[in-house]
Amino acid sequence: MMRSQTGFSIHSRVSVMMDPTLAEMGNHLSDAMKILESGKLESEQGKERRKLSWKDIPGPLQGDGQDVVSILQLVQNLMHGDDDQQGQRMQYVGEQGHMALLGHSLAAYISVLERERLRKLTTRILSDTTLWLCRLFRYENGSAYYHEDDREGLVKVCRLVINTHYEDYATEGFTMLSSKHPVIYQSAACRPGLGQHLCSQLALPLSCLCIVPCNTMFGSLHQMDVALLDKLIRDDRESGKVPLLLIANAGTPGAGHTDKLSRLKELCVQYNMWLHVEGVNLATLALGQVSSAVTAATKCDSMTLTPGPWLGLPAVPAVTLYRHEDPALSLAAGLTSSQPVEKLRALPLWLSLQYLGHDGILQRIKHASQLSQQLLEHLKTLASIKTSVEDELNSPVVVFRFSQDSAPSSGGSVEGYFAGERDVLDVLNRWLGEQLAQQVPLSGVDVVELEDEGTCVRFSPLMTAAALGTQENDVAALVEKLGEMIPVLSCTLRYRQDFKDEVLQQASLSYIEDLSWPGLGGVRYEPRATDLDEDKRQHSVEKINNDLLKKLMELDTDLYFSGGPEFCEEKNCIFIGMATEDLDVAELVETIVSIGREIEESGKLFENMTEVVRRGIQEAELQLQKANEEKLMEEGVLRQIPLVGPVLNWFSPVQASVKGRTFNLAEGCLDSTEPVYSVKAQMNKEASLDSPKSITKRFPGQKLFRRHGAGSDSVSDTSSVSQLEESFRETAHVQANNADEAEVPEERHVHIVEETALSDQRVPEGQETESVDTLR
Repeated sequence: MMRSQTGFSIHSRVSVMMDPTLAEMGNHLSDAMKILESGKLESEQGKERRKLSWKDIPGPLQGDGQDVVSILQLVQNLMHGDDDQQGQRMQYVGEQGHMALLGHSLAAYISVLERERLRKLTTRILSDTTLWLCRLFRYENGSAYYHEDDREGLVKVCRLVINTHYEDYATEGFTMLSSKHPVIYQSAACRPGLGQHLCSQLALPLSCLCIVPCNTMFGSLHQMDVALLDKLIRDDRESGKVPLLLIANAGTPGAGHTDKLSRLKELCVQYNMWLHVEGVNLATLALGQVSSAVTAATKCDSMTLTPGPWLGLPAVPAVTLYRHEDPALSLAAGLTSSQPVEKLRALPLWLSLQYLGHDGILQRIKHASQLSQQLLEHLKTLASIKTSVEDELNSPVVVFRFSQDSAPSSGGSVEGYFAGERDVLDVLNRWLGEQLAQQVPLSGVDVVELEDEGTCVRFSPLMTAAALGTQENDVAALVEKLGEMIPVLSCTLRYRQDFKDEVLQQASLSYIEDLSWPGLGGVRYEPRATDLDEDKRQHSVEKINNDLLKKLMELDTDLYFSGGPEFCEEKNCIFIGMATEDLDVAELVETIVSIGREIEESGKLFENMTEVVRRGIQEAELQLQKANEEKLMEEGVLRQIPLVGPVLNWFSPVQASVKGRTFNLAEGCLDSTEPVYSVKAQMNKEASLDSPKSITKRFPGQKLFRRHGAGSDSVSDTSSVSQLEESFRETAHVQANNADEAEVPEERHVHIVEETALSDQRVPEGQETESVDTLR
């Protein structure tokens, strides 16, 4: 059963593994994990009670205790909360994950064994795991330190190096460092905060940390500048400092680039320094074909491995492999321990490695590398995508970015608008990464900020594929979504300047410059009233723009309207999202202005409604009273006598025309209806003569703000985009003029018709003239 090369099998001679209690423990743990993952432990009545209970408030410890099922139910509730949908449950960790979790339970059980038996068992577990890892990753004659925090191994290594360079450090402490300050060199491309963490854990001042810049003239922009490092080391030695340790990368956290490890090793040997290497590319050491740049890591003094994410193993420790001949110094530095319980940290990894086997481990690492190569081959076919890959044949990390340099220029030049504006491209690439991660979650892509390239999208399957279960079809789906988003990015980048120019031409709109918004940009409608104080004006701006945003969101369009980013400094704004090829920017801006003006006028109408109506009623009463007096003077006193008036009207009817009145709510006055009827008659006459030519014609299924036939050779009613935009402007202008010429539009006035004469019919006796009661 034992495999001669790696020994990946459970050793049958370990007597404690034959204990039937272990099998029972494994079954209980497996059942508990299935219950927690499925979320089916709790009944419907229990769910209702939980919704009504104060589950987030700590309660007292029960005196009689609880059973296992109740405790698991509590854990399940805390894990899942109120999420009842299956898609929001924790991801399935797989059998190898259960094996790693079983290791933690076994460690607790093994720790209660008799001391001598515990020592033998932990020694065997530790030696087996160390041997397997050293052979897997080609690190000969190495020792291993297992730790939960992936930075802890480097801290222990630094203590080992300090004890090596300062012989009396164990007794004298920091006084030994005061005369000759140690220096730790770190690449500028290392993960943020690593050097500061070292200094804080080792009680060293930050002056002991030296950040080495990356190449600026030759080679990769993410590789350490070896020539500059050599100069820095010589300068420190001349000033009496002690070059202590160099931290290099075999796969930078951002772009996955590898430093020139062979050259760095030569410098470390020359100046008696310790070389420590970390990075995701170290996983490829297990493969049959490895690049020479990564192979050089096998000659370093120490390296940190993270097999958990590489192999999809939850809760397994990180491992620091190192070479040192003095076990006493290793013990003093904390790299080894005489406590058997601390050696049990390797137990979850020991179980998982045996479960996967040598072939299973290689298959997972190889699969992740193949996914990277598959994505890289597809990205090469996309003209507007720029990749940042160190080794196209072996790199397990792919970093790409939407670039304006080669973006399609249909309808306009991208570079002419936004050449050099990196912030705009950064926010668009951030949007791209977030959309890809949301729409293809199994791809595991994320957004990364690089110093030189800016915001990029990173695909690192070695860190995500094993846990997410990423397959080739997920990469194909990622490429498909990317192909759909590139035209949207190009059009948005091109139309941003057009949108800004159109907004600046409108007196009632203010353009909002916010480079953190991935879209066309932002606007704010400014009311035309200038007689308001600052507080009332701010309230008016807020109300108008909030109502305008609601109106725009109700329109039948593919555009996305929002109140802006969460931490936007500008308030009361409307931000427009990503654009498409057929977007009519002029129509969009004109619509915003039109709706905003309509909301503003409606607001004025309702604000002044009470006072206007009161004044209007008073004026109406006066005019009706005056009309009655004129009627009395015109008809004479005899026509008002009850018995004489009807007889006189019978023999000599009064011929009088009907005089109409309109109540203008905006101005609060009564007007004659004659201009309204004359304007209507004229408009109807013109409409019957020829049909309007200035109205933007929409085709069936065509949404707002879209140009018909954009990007194709189809013929539309307008010969070009400019003619369509000019047609819309003429339409808006004619409609505005008609609204001004019509003194009393129908929808804004209340008609009050005053009857001042009688028809040929006889008026009943006792008929009185119209009073104010006819006013509604």
